[in-house]
Amino acid sequence: MAEMPFAEKHYRSADGLSLYYRDYRPTSGDKTPVLCLPGLTRNSKDFEEIGLRLRAERRVLSPDLRGRGKSDYDPDFHHYVPGTYVVDIVALLAAEGLHKVIIVGTSLGGILATLIASFKPECLEAVVLNDVGPEIAPDGAARIAGYVGMMPAINTWQDAANSQKKLNAVAFPDWTDEDWMNFARRTFKDDGEGRPVPDYDAGIGRAFREPPAENAPPPPDLWAAYRALTPIPTLAIRGELSDILAEKTLDQMKFEKPDLVAVTIPRIGHTPTLSEPQSVAAIDDFLARL
Repeated sequence: MAEMPFAEKHYRSADGLSLYYRDYRPTSGDKTPVLCLPGLTRNSKDFEEIGLRLRAERRVLSPDLRGRGKSDYDPDFHHYVPGTYVVDIVALLAAEGLHKVIIVGTSLGGILATLIASFKPECLEAVVLNDVGPEIAPDGAARIAGYVGMMPAINTWQDAANSQKKLNAVAFPDWTDEDWMNFARRTFKDDGEGRPVPDYDAGIGRAFREPPAENAPPPPDLWAAYRALTPIPTLAIRGELSDILAEKTLDQMKFEKPDLVAVTIPRIGHTPTLSEPQSVAAIDDFLARL
């Protein structure tokens, strides 16, 4: 049996959850490690291609945030908020003794990168924001709220692929049946009896839709967090068809940070997989110039 290209590891959160991450060790070189942070309901599987590619020169870590993948689910869904995830990420860096990383953040993961920049900028060498900015377009937010944690029961993997195509075809108009099956495999897990079930806690949907608890801290100022990236090299990738990162928001991001490197991926919505040729070229060029 071939050796896995990554190690499967766990660490403990401050409140005792076991949190999982993949660790792609570099085949050569000792450049700054890359930390890949996933979207709202996504997990470490989304970064397999980028992990395999970048490990030629860099260590790559990709965690499952709490409530996703192989990480523990939180018994209190109110904890599924950015502040909690940031604390978990800082704990991961401490567990691995990492003092500086490059964050590649998809959607929610990009928001977490900006929040880390706002209070712990010394640990960031650079940031890649994948289809996310300080403002979330209302149509996209409504679309996500309409399905997160409310997936109907699915009996077969083909049904799973079909369900994802129905939800996301507008974002990926050129995908093949094989692409949709691969996407389903990263979105669902086997329930042990051959049936696919969502690979995340349905409580994430409740946290997304419901108002915060009375004693919850106010939501972060995302524009203030974004401005914390001012001294940090940053690449923003946007899907041309995105309903989350509006073109006008990206324009404002470039105005606020004139050295922002911005790339738009044609005929792709939310979110680019980062395996598109344009995404690969943009990331490789950005990393090479650090």
